[in-house]
Amino acid sequence: MYIRCTTIKTSKTGEPYKSFRLVESERVNGKVKQRTLINLGRFFDVPQAQWQFLSTRIDQLLTGQSTFLSIELDDELEAKAQRYTAQIIASRSTVIDDGTQFEAVDIGSVELVRPRRVGIEHLALHAVKQLTLDDKLKALGFNQRQLAAALGNIIARMAAPASELATHGWLQTTSGLGDLIDFDFEGLKLDRLYQVSDLLWKHKEAIESHLYQQERNLFGFEETITLYDLTNTFFEGEAKSNPQAKRGHSKEKRSDCPLVTLGLVLDGSGFPRKSQVFPGNASEPETLQTMLQDLAGKPGSTVILDAGIASEENIQYLIESHYKYIVVSRKRKRVFDESKATVIKDIPGQTVKAQRVVVEETGEVELYCHSQLREKKERAIQDSFAKKYEMALDSLHHGLSKKGTTKKYTKVLERLGRLKEKYARAAQHYEVKVTADEAQDKAISVHWERVDKAHSQATHPGVYCLRTNITDWDEETLWRTYTMLIDLESVFRSLKSELGLRPVYHHKEERVSGHIFITLIAYHLVQTIRLQLKSQGCHDSWQTIRRTMDNQQRITVTLHREDGKTIHLRKATKAEPQQTAIYKMLGISTQPGGVKKTLI
Repeated sequence: MYIRCTTIKTSKTGEPYKSFRLVESERVNGKVKQRTLINLGRFFDVPQAQWQFLSTRIDQLLTGQSTFLSIELDDELEAKAQRYTAQIIASRSTVIDDGTQFEAVDIGSVELVRPRRVGIEHLALHAVKQLTLDDKLKALGFNQRQLAAALGNIIARMAAPASELATHGWLQTTSGLGDLIDFDFEGLKLDRLYQVSDLLWKHKEAIESHLYQQERNLFGFEETITLYDLTNTFFEGEAKSNPQAKRGHSKEKRSDCPLVTLGLVLDGSGFPRKSQVFPGNASEPETLQTMLQDLAGKPGSTVILDAGIASEENIQYLIESHYKYIVVSRKRKRVFDESKATVIKDIPGQTVKAQRVVVEETGEVELYCHSQLREKKERAIQDSFAKKYEMALDSLHHGLSKKGTTKKYTKVLERLGRLKEKYARAAQHYEVKVTADEAQDKAISVHWERVDKAHSQATHPGVYCLRTNITDWDEETLWRTYTMLIDLESVFRSLKSELGLRPVYHHKEERVSGHIFITLIAYHLVQTIRLQLKSQGCHDSWQTIRRTMDNQQRITVTLHREDGKTIHLRKATKAEPQQTAIYKMLGISTQPGGVKKTLI
């Protein structure tokens, strides 16, 4: 076995180039012939002085003689030897359908090599096939290498969300995805992942439309509910070259970083219908029309919005566009008459009641809801702010009798103003009086009294108002439809924490958009898997599913047969009970990649 270099001329220009092959000599009918084991390609970069060491090591791995290795290779060359060996074994493998074969082997020769994780990859590829994403990418002109890179980017975001650099390493050394799609990720250059990100973004509209249509076909849902909301994520670095990197209100409290905003329209089943990337300082109300105008939504479908987007202008737009709507009212005045309310959720400690009011001027229905859980949360927040505010007032008062503290009347008023600004949530419920001496020069006391502001969170904790132009639904139907918006928040949490939306390390605009879009494609696959599991009674988060599937690996077992030949078996470890349960719910094999046997 040795490495051979051949000079070849290109068919188009006649320009010569070198190609490298790993070959072995064999005697056929009394003549010695060379047989190519694998093509090493044009960019084989191992120095010629190391060729013999590399080919010797490959031969030892193939024949299972690695324990007698008399040469030492550095880590990089050893990795290449194992990679090329795996390629040779794969090219000679036969699929074993019947597990009842018996062989006489030397158990002392058993070695387990090239462990690669395949659990999440197996689930992800199942979803890819169900949504025919691979077929769509091929139809869009993706070649084999681009398709593999695209799937690598997307599935890595599902299994181990990280930067493209980390993804590249994960595909090469940790994941068995290459085994499952018959692609050598160890030969994939890093820039291919960046390039395919740009290519996916280029075809965003077609891919997004295809995925949503396939999801409708797969699950049979109707276009009746539309959820819309915004979230943002932050950049690591200033990203000065990106016009969309703007300072704004960060939902992660990262006011020190520029932001980029994601607008998302979802169906009631939780599948994204449309997405768009906005600047980090995008105004929530101004984005709605931009997102809905191209959807060509079914007339009479229902749009659900939170208060940040439910401006009067947007409400009027929905009416003129013949949408129904359920939105969180921007009314600050809280009203709730329990005697006129209906119980719509009756669980101890989680009861929800709703009071229905028809507004004569507009014909709208206002639904005033009271939630026990929300009341408990709001009371805790109110009590916390009130306690801090009272402690600050007490400190200000007692400081008037201490040496070295602020006593000047005007300065005390300034400090009081800053406290009211800092604890605005609590300060509105207090009447504070600062008493000055006769000369109006120094403050001598600070007194306060709690007087809860009427129709506020303090007097009506746990109350919120929904407004809608749907007049023929009862209270429970309106409320339960609105709660779909709460599920949208879980989508954003999944995108950010489970699928690596944040932070953004790219600075170029198209790379940022590509990063976000890859995360969204990954979410389509995750939601496809989870919705099927939910129908079977499994409500685990994606993080829990990922942790459950994480330790199933695909391994090559190498052992010597009694006739001196070497058997290489490539198969996955036996699925554990929880993994088996998930596979059965999805109707897929518990043995990712099947079993392959090579005899050398």
